[in-house]
Amino acid sequence: MKVKICGITSLEDALLCSQLGADALGFIFYKNSRRNIDYSDAGEIIAKLPPFTYKVGVFIDHKYEMINNISQTLGLNAVQLYEDQSFISKINLPVIKCFRIKNEFNFTDLGNYTGCSFLLDTYSENEFGGTGASFDWHIIPYELRNKIILAGGISESNIEYIYNEIRPAAVDLSSSIESSPGKKDFSKLKIFLNKINKLRYK
Repeated sequence: MKVKICGITSLEDALLCSQLGADALGFIFYKNSRRNIDYSDAGEIIAKLPPFTYKVGVFIDHKYEMINNISQTLGLNAVQLYEDQSFISKINLPVIKCFRIKNEFNFTDLGNYTGCSFLLDTYSENEFGGTGASFDWHIIPYELRNKIILAGGISESNIEYIYNEIRPAAVDLSSSIESSPGKKDFSKLKIFLNKINKLRYK
């Protein structure tokens, strides 16, 4: 199981996540997000990361030409989007397609997308992710669970259950390992990553 830490806003946090075993880091380029980061600041951080750290740009309401240009300039490895298949097909990098899940969500909708990974997060009327709330993970069809990235309400307290019972391909988290939006908490981050590393490398 891979781990993506999202909402990176400082070099200190980025290096710490990488050193402790995070597989991917997420940079949010959405001005209404509490974890928004400027392109130039993200570029300075990315330039100083270890070479095998996977860098993901989170884009909302951007034109595809801008996404492609920014991704190339910053050296991103993938982009995370909420757009439809026609938009995704114009992106030059691997795409993580986000779905905001309610209990009545129709999982057959995933079949409308090709050439991308799937991230399942909790639906919120006010925010695109980062709410710290979880949806009912048991509604995820068994045949999909090892193919998706799970987000929403993931923390040190439930990662062992997620690892053993849900078994997604990856988890994505931010709020549970923060001291404030966009600022990671060293203690929480260390506890979480140490725990998941013991699970996946035992």
